[in-house]
Amino acid sequence: MAAQDTLADVAAPPTAVTPRPRGHRRPGWTPWLYLAPALVVLGGLLVYPVYQLGLISLLTYTQAQVSGGEPVRFQGFGNYAALFGDDQFWSVLLATVGFAAACVVSTLAVGCALAVLLTRVRALPRLALMLAALGAWATPAVTGSTVWLFLFDPDFGPVNRVLGLGDHSWTYGRSSAFLLVLLEVVWCSFPFVMVTMYAGIRAVPAEVLEAAALDGASQWRIWRSVLAPLLRPILTVVAVQSVIWDFKVFTQIYVMTNGGGIAGQNLVLNVYAYQKAFASSQYGLGSAIGVVVLLVLLAVTLVHLRLLRGQGEEL
Repeated sequence: MAAQDTLADVAAPPTAVTPRPRGHRRPGWTPWLYLAPALVVLGGLLVYPVYQLGLISLLTYTQAQVSGGEPVRFQGFGNYAALFGDDQFWSVLLATVGFAAACVVSTLAVGCALAVLLTRVRALPRLALMLAALGAWATPAVTGSTVWLFLFDPDFGPVNRVLGLGDHSWTYGRSSAFLLVLLEVVWCSFPFVMVTMYAGIRAVPAEVLEAAALDGASQWRIWRSVLAPLLRPILTVVAVQSVIWDFKVFTQIYVMTNGGGIAGQNLVLNVYAYQKAFASSQYGLGSAIGVVVLLVLLAVTLVHLRLLRGQGEEL
């Protein structure tokens, strides 16, 4: 009897599909309708300025063209040819890459170490460290740079007095000036890494850490063999964000080295572009530098997305 019922079910015609009600909107358009206002705002704030940046980089556009004394001329990739043929550009690019790499490594090291420390201290010290870090994070770049300049001032700064350095000027030498800016950048950047990594560590099951500790693993071994692999997606995100932020540093370098240091020894790409565009009135050349920075950061973002896809994240 059961076999007959099964055969009857198989032979039965399929149930009719309920027709879609009239006026039902296709699901594929619904997300775009919600995103439309944001896309319009982003188009006005991002797409148009990028278009203008690329357009000006292809023109002969100096103070003479701005004032109307000479006509604007299209020169194609002439600004890029002049830029890539300038030895100073390659020197500034190399300095920018090295400075950004040092900032990223230092920020990740300090942020991750303090995130682990937050999991080891009691509630009150943890709250105090969190508030102090968030205060550093919320400080405007100009204010933070000015404060750090005062701390390391050769005449009135407390750092030289404590270290017994006399009237040593930290901004005179190229390496010491970059080091001073690096310390300020790390100071205002590590809270993002610390808070993000702390949240990730708290999400790791306690049983996993207890098992590693019972096996005799040291704290460094637990971080290297247990926490770091589990937190790799978060580490990737904070690393890429730090690369983007530190590669386009402008305010700290401009304020703390007085526009790029003595004879431009502390120039980075954004300050270099500012000097070419506004100090020298070579707006086309400054725009070309801006396009190069944009392309570099776009490449970093694409690498970030590829890493996320390789880790199985939905994009």
